[in-house]
Amino acid sequence: MLNKDVLSLLGLASRARKISCGDVLLKDIRSQQVFLVIIAQDASENTKKKYTDKCSYYGRDVLIDGTIDDLSAAIGKSNRVAVGIKDKGFADKIKSKLGG
Repeated sequence: MLNKDVLSLLGLASRARKISCGDVLLKDIRSQQVFLVIIAQDASENTKKKYTDKCSYYGRDVLIDGTIDDLSAAIGKSNRVAVGIKDKGFADKIKSKLGG
């Protein structure tokens, strides 16, 4: 489960414009600008597969954790099923907080 620290880090990354989501996220994974992708647990299986396949092909880290509501509230946008972290520092910090 995404804890308070991770959610606040996501908020900080969002305010620093180091977050990618939606169609732009797939493009950023392809161009290797994303270091970590977080997918909501309640996303559809098709969505999870699309992002995990893309991440494994391009060698990006992926976490399936939290809910759509958690991710959306953390970055201040509605209905976000997947979020990409475009800053290595934020990505490493989030992974360390989740023990990954």
